[in-house]
Amino acid sequence: MISQFFVLSQRGDNIVFRDYRGEVQKGSAEIFFRKVKFWEDGDLQEAPPVFNVDGVNYFHVKVVGLLFVATTRVNVSPSLVLELLQRIARVIKDYLGILNEDSLRKNFVLVYELLDEVIDFGYVQSTSTEMLKAYVFNEPLVVDAARLSPLGPASIFAQGTKRMPGIAVTKSVVATEPGGRRREEIFVDIIEKISITFSSSGYILTSEIDGTIQMKSYLSGNPEIRLALNDDLSIGRSQGSAYGYRSSSGSGTVVLDDCNFHESVRLDSFDIDRTLSLIPPDGEFPVMNYRMTQEFRPPFRINALIEEAGSLKAEVILKVSAEFASSVTANTIKVQMPLPKCTSRVSFELESGAVGQTTDFKEANKRLEWSLKKIVGGSEHTLRAKLTFAQESHVNITKESGPVSVTFTIPMYNASRLQVKYLQIAKKSATHEPYRWVRYVTQANSYVARI
Repeated sequence: MISQFFVLSQRGDNIVFRDYRGEVQKGSAEIFFRKVKFWEDGDLQEAPPVFNVDGVNYFHVKVVGLLFVATTRVNVSPSLVLELLQRIARVIKDYLGILNEDSLRKNFVLVYELLDEVIDFGYVQSTSTEMLKAYVFNEPLVVDAARLSPLGPASIFAQGTKRMPGIAVTKSVVATEPGGRRREEIFVDIIEKISITFSSSGYILTSEIDGTIQMKSYLSGNPEIRLALNDDLSIGRSQGSAYGYRSSSGSGTVVLDDCNFHESVRLDSFDIDRTLSLIPPDGEFPVMNYRMTQEFRPPFRINALIEEAGSLKAEVILKVSAEFASSVTANTIKVQMPLPKCTSRVSFELESGAVGQTTDFKEANKRLEWSLKKIVGGSEHTLRAKLTFAQESHVNITKESGPVSVTFTIPMYNASRLQVKYLQIAKKSATHEPYRWVRYVTQANSYVARI
């Protein structure tokens, strides 16, 4: 049971606010933002997704820089509320096309109409874009896609080639094209988030891929879709999986630990030829979620070294090696490394001819930051940093430093080797062939190298 729902910007501006039950005080948005911004609780640098203040439970998720928040005084399942917030964000994005502060403000009448249909007196009614179309009648107002956040999912794909039409993921599923006709197309995105921990000597200690196959359909008439995956796909590390699936070719080269499917997916022929059949609902939805801990080739190798260079000086050497093909380019790479607490000054030395690289020393939390605009596959980049200490350190500087963490985005690359072999549409339009797009993107979830 939800008492309030609101959306805040990163500055704390209240963009959307809906009070369903009147049980929580009106100033809850300010209380929430003040608590999140100045969070201090042990070693946590950020507020957890769920916390309690004066008897009010606050739940929040961050979506493309916006804070989606729900409050309640009753004891309710946190996972249920967090999933609800994600689904509300997805429904709003389906209707508006673009999810950002401008689109919410421009379409506030439509957003409030959606919220009143999704939640009634604090109780969830429906989060299905397709079902909501029967009750929501306002048309979305288009927002300029050029003002997208540079790290938003649409802009990730917009950076690429003709194979990756970024503008399409910014279209509303309910709005019609100029001329009154919808462009017939369907998008399948394989999105993978990688978690890896390297030892100080460069060996992989832990590795995991959390992946999802997302679909967004603009096809009229709700035709049946057939989606074929790798023939050599196995599910379950042992011979028998908890889901009862076995690879048709014995032990496959792509081995998923486990997976789950959207309710609309039919698995009649999945055991035979790894084909998924479904009639896609309106809006964006996950066809399949999967997890993989089988050994895979990491996209980046990280080498970090810190050495003393006198009583009050030390040198850090960071090396990032791209292990993927030269035809692939990684974007928005950011390397961070905590430094010894007594560090007072840092001078940086980039490799000769370095383009699109920036460095910074965050003195407040003693952290080194190295940003690279892009890295081409097969290349290697090195940073040297000379540290100056305010006082002589009596502790091991290696133990006080690190670990090195890296964030990145790699379009048209996936580490698991899971592939969509083909995408069939059962009933095609008589007048024109629908467009079919299959796209891949890999991002860092927790990419860490110990020193």
